[in-house]
This record gives sequence, structure tokens and C-alpha cells, in this order.
Amino acid sequence: MDVLMIAPGYPDEMPLFCRGLSTFGGSVYGISDVPVGNLPEMTRRHLSGYLQTSMLNQEEAVVREVTAHWGDMTFDRVICLWEPGVVLAAKLRVALGVGGMSVDDAIAFRNKDIMKARVAAAGIRTPKHRGATTAAEVRAAAEEIGYPLIIKPIDGAGSMDTFRVDDAKVLDAALKRLTHIDHVNVEEFIEAEEFTFDTVCIGGEMQYFNVGFYRPRPLAARSNEWISPQTLCLRDVGSEWVKGGVQMGHDVLKAMNPGNAFTHMEWYRKSDGEVVFGEIAARPPGARTVDLMNYVSDIDLYMGYAEAELQGTFSLDVTRKYNAINIFKRAQGNGTIRRISGLENLGQRFGEHIVHVDLLPVGAPRRDWILTLISDGYVTIRHPDFEQACLIADAVSTDLQLYAS
Repeated sequence: MDVLMIAPGYPDEMPLFCRGLSTFGGSVYGISDVPVGNLPEMTRRHLSGYLQTSMLNQEEAVVREVTAHWGDMTFDRVICLWEPGVVLAAKLRVALGVGGMSVDDAIAFRNKDIMKARVAAAGIRTPKHRGATTAAEVRAAAEEIGYPLIIKPIDGAGSMDTFRVDDAKVLDAALKRLTHIDHVNVEEFIEAEEFTFDTVCIGGEMQYFNVGFYRPRPLAARSNEWISPQTLCLRDVGSEWVKGGVQMGHDVLKAMNPGNAFTHMEWYRKSDGEVVFGEIAARPPGARTVDLMNYVSDIDLYMGYAEAELQGTFSLDVTRKYNAINIFKRAQGNGTIRRISGLENLGQRFGEHIVHVDLLPVGAPRRDWILTLISDGYVTIRHPDFEQACLIADAVSTDLQLYAS
């Protein structure tokens, strides 16, 4: 099969998806906005062709450029696993005559207002919400919805440029920080635990699912630098704790029509047990969560997705053996990493349960923790018992420290 892949080198997981597509018989042609020499080596090794564009965010111009460059080719798939390119991929399918997710469905996955309207129409509980393009519209929506509320980009990814607003004064401050955003979603704040429901689908039918959990909620983690955020993938996905969210995930997929896709949904569980839809994206989860899902079952979902996409089958044995947790670390101080403490002791205490360590080395400059959840590195642990897994993760959070100056 000839496969056109948007952004085959970014984010960090994309080279692994590119490898999977190539391994399962795809001739992968990439398009992105960086020179081919700047792509990761794994991506370059698995590409059959590449087109650099200087305007990846200008969809109509990219469509013209691709059709001029590859218009004589017959592509079998157009794939984008990077959220900002989902609508572009749908428009390229139309231009190249390729089946797959339609433009309307792609827009529904990207536009949070349209998304929530579609999900609510299927009878699924969603937060009260309104789209807004001006400060006056934001204030009117806040008046209608009431405090506390959340303001986020209508087509955002993760918790970037997302603000909790508890009163009119905080709203004014948030508006000053959102002047670079043209269209926002104003949404009821749900006081609850926050989970994910991640799937691989073939023709809209779920072949695999994962339930993840955030400790603490992403908004809290992004608001406090001292926190070591944790993302978990659960071994027990049939418990009462998550059963309602799993059922809701099935219902959301029917409403959203993902086709062949990796999807990432976020949902809430309130203290009274009510489950509430958050949002869904037609992409895998980020921040190395696919790796976590692999650690749960000792599988390779990069290959599993490629098999589903190109061959229409999913043959992985997804028996869940472990709870897996990523603990993301933020150095104390600013500048360059000078010292790392606690790692050797943690290794002695927890040994085989620490399965991956990827920390910035001494001498490396700190990353901007606001812009990347991975921050200054992370540690992956796993354990078959949920409580033990959390205890180990909390020890990593408190006992492992990076210092910068």
C-alpha cells in the first residue's frame, strides 16, 4: 500500500508509527515542514518519499502542493496521528480520492464545541459549554454557565492554554492571557477524577482499549511546578471504578464515527459515581502513553495500529498483566541540570518494577515544563497490584530529584 503520512517525525512517537506502517507493507510518503535531514533517523529509514512544505498549517495551500507533487500517484491511505493535522488529512483524502475519515468528522474531532454537541445529541452527559470568539462572548458564556468554569482553545490539544476560572476577576486575567487564541470553548468545570479511554478502531469498531488515569488532574499539574505529574494505565479495566467510563467510551465512538483510527478520550468520574464526557481526539495519547500501554501487556501497539490500518486485522494478545505509570520530573532551579539524586536508591528498592528511565543528563539545559509534560524527563514503573504501583510511583515523585542552576 502507498501511504501518505503527515508529520512522520513529530511528536516523538511518530517515527515508531512510521516504522510500523512500513513493516506491515506500507510504502510511506511523508509530508512535513522540516528538511528531510532534520527528521529522526528511524523516520528517514522507513520513508519511501518525502515532501517538505513551508506552510503545514495552511491546509488549502498544502493540498495544492501535494496534488502538484504526487497527483499522479494512487494513495491507499492518508494518515495523520498528530492532532493539528487531522483536518488537513481529511482534505487530502478528498483531493486524492482516498477513503477514510471525512472532513466533517475530522472537524468534529477538532472543534470542541461541535464535538460536544454531537456527543450530547447521542444522550451522553457533557459539560455545559459555549464557543466564543470575543471577550464579550466569553463573559456572556460565563454568565450563562456559571463559575467555576474552564476556558480552552476550541481546537487545542492537552491542557495548553487552558484556564480554570472561579470568578469574574480571574476571568479578566485569563482573557489577557488568551489574546493569541481566536476561538475558545467556555465550559462547566467538573469537580472529579480524570481518566482516559484510548482505542484502536477498524471501520469504527473498537479492537483494543485502554483506561488511563491522571494523578493529579492535568490542570493542577500544569499550574504547580513542584508537582511530579503521573499518568497511569490500568490493569483492571472492568472494575466499578471505571465501568461507567468504559461504557461511555463505547457510546462516544458510535457518535463520533472514527473509522480506522487511534483515539484518545478524556472523561470524568464524580464523587457520586456520575461519569461525564470530556473530549476526544482522533490520535493516540501523547507523553509516551502508548509506551505505557505497551508495558501493561508486553505488546507493541505501534505495530498493532499499523496492522489494523493496513491489513484490517488486530492480532495482538492484549492480556493485561500490570499497572504502568509514568512519573514526570521537573528540576529544582533554572538553567542547566547539575545533579540528580535518589535514582540509585530507588533502583535498589524497586528493581524490576522500574522499567524505563529517560532523564536529562547532567549538563543539559532544562526544558520548559509549561510547554511539555515530559519536562526534564520521566521514569516508568509497573506492578501487577494497583496500590503497590502507586506507592512506587509516589516514591519516585518524592525521592528522585533533579537540580539545576
